[in-house]
Amino acid sequence: MSINWFASATRDDSCQLGSLAVIAPILQQMDVAAIIDRHLPADPQAEFPWGSVLSLLVAARLSHPVALMNVADWAHHAGADLLWNIPAEKLNDDRLGRALDHFYNQRHSILASIALHVSQTFNVSLERLHYDPTHILLHGDYPASQPRQNPAPDLHCSDAADPPAHITFGHSVKNIKMIHAGLSVAIDDLGPVPIFTHAIDGNQNGHTAISEQFDLLQEFIPLRRLLMASDRGTFSAGHVARCHRQGFAVLCSAPWNDYQGLYDEHREQLRWQRASYLSLEQQRRRRCESSLPLEHYELAVLYHQLIDPEIGEEIPCRVIFVYSTADAKIEQATREKTVAKLATGLEAIARSVREGRRNTDPVSIARRVTKLFGKRSAARFFRWEMHPLTAEEQAALPRPARGCRRPTHRFVFHYDTEAAQADTAYDGLSVLVTTEARTESADSLFSQFKQQNEVELSHHQWKTPLAVHPVFLKKPRRVEALVHLLLIALTAYYLIQRVYRQRLDPEAPEAEKHTTTETILRAFQEYTLRIEYRREGRVFSANVLSARQREIFLRLGFPTPAQVLSRTLPHYPP
Repeated sequence: MSINWFASATRDDSCQLGSLAVIAPILQQMDVAAIIDRHLPADPQAEFPWGSVLSLLVAARLSHPVALMNVADWAHHAGADLLWNIPAEKLNDDRLGRALDHFYNQRHSILASIALHVSQTFNVSLERLHYDPTHILLHGDYPASQPRQNPAPDLHCSDAADPPAHITFGHSVKNIKMIHAGLSVAIDDLGPVPIFTHAIDGNQNGHTAISEQFDLLQEFIPLRRLLMASDRGTFSAGHVARCHRQGFAVLCSAPWNDYQGLYDEHREQLRWQRASYLSLEQQRRRRCESSLPLEHYELAVLYHQLIDPEIGEEIPCRVIFVYSTADAKIEQATREKTVAKLATGLEAIARSVREGRRNTDPVSIARRVTKLFGKRSAARFFRWEMHPLTAEEQAALPRPARGCRRPTHRFVFHYDTEAAQADTAYDGLSVLVTTEARTESADSLFSQFKQQNEVELSHHQWKTPLAVHPVFLKKPRRVEALVHLLLIALTAYYLIQRVYRQRLDPEAPEAEKHTTTETILRAFQEYTLRIEYRREGRVFSANVLSARQREIFLRLGFPTPAQVLSRTLPHYPP
């Protein structure tokens, strides 16, 4: 007997709810729409509150990033129009653009309010924030974008009065316009939670970025205590002094060249101790008794004083010298490889000069050597000269080959072996500077600083699944508004995995404790809602959840799609 049947087509359909099953509840717990509505005055002519429109746009970036003009089509096929009660045809790019314009006027105050709500609701401490800026590439001319008159924000004016970051050519990426945006991220054992951002001009550096963001944090988020961690691109005595004057502490990586002299002066007195911090890979190697190299860090502390560049006051601090066995091996191997490459390149130049080929005059050779050396640190071990040949020396040379001429100079280079050998004494060394209280050990501070890697991962998540790069918008204000709005999406992204990890049993497998949002959202990638077309309209019903999907909802404590639909839509009469 056959179990396969054919029948005429029905009007049943489905919508690809997908990851919205998880994204919608987390945005509700973050209270995104209500917080936005409290900050943006209601428009009597607007059909829908700005909070609903903008929170739906956040969900779109988390679920399936598309251009503003395609959000309406996505909302129809994903069922977002049902969850937010906004007809898909109303989500045109003009309405979304106007919503971004309004959001721009209160962008920092909205982010601060969400940060405070997240801190209280999800138990996220704001007493230690890690900061790191990144560039965001843009395409187009943006003729309306202008440099800010005053790089530092005026804290007594509103967000609306502060012009958007200047979209211009930067120093790190050539021929592409950009802005920079810095992330402030709270990090603990459950992972990172990005809570604030601020955009600066594309041609400004990390010193400006951290200065402006620190001022904005003080203005919009009342902090009683703060340890601000950042990388060496943002380090300066001015930054340390600025935080110290406000009673806050810093934990910064500093440029090695700034502290090499201090290290040389106190090298013999330093007392080194092995750090307790180990990377996940090094922990795995020790557990599994791997044959791979077992690396570690060593720390040495030196009490020091910095000078406040504005008032000349002495600031007590600790300089933590860090030695990494892995970095020492890498730097030695890199140096040897670079030296070999430079020597080969210089030999090629010497041969060109000796054979009398084109572009072997002193000016051209200087240009070629400069290009060869680039910014390689090993270039300082080489010395080169162009020695003019006497008439007798030129006459003694063999007849030049075809296409060559009789050389007039001899190219000579020298490699300073002693200087290169002396440089190996600094392999694997780096330096941290902190003004944190001495009750916090250097070992503990170093472990906290190593979590700075989580900020780099946040940048990656910001630019890939959330698609903050590239940005295609015509108005600089909307570009900056979208960047700030995507910070909310990034916060929601990391809160999903945080809630999941919080609810795990202490005896859960180690792999389960590192479950990521990407894994959670992938579990709902194919989840759909069933649609039946009746005379009264469309009837939606939730499909049965898989065992893994049910487990995720149980862990997160979120309402299931069936529960959400039952609360959102009227029940179809039997």
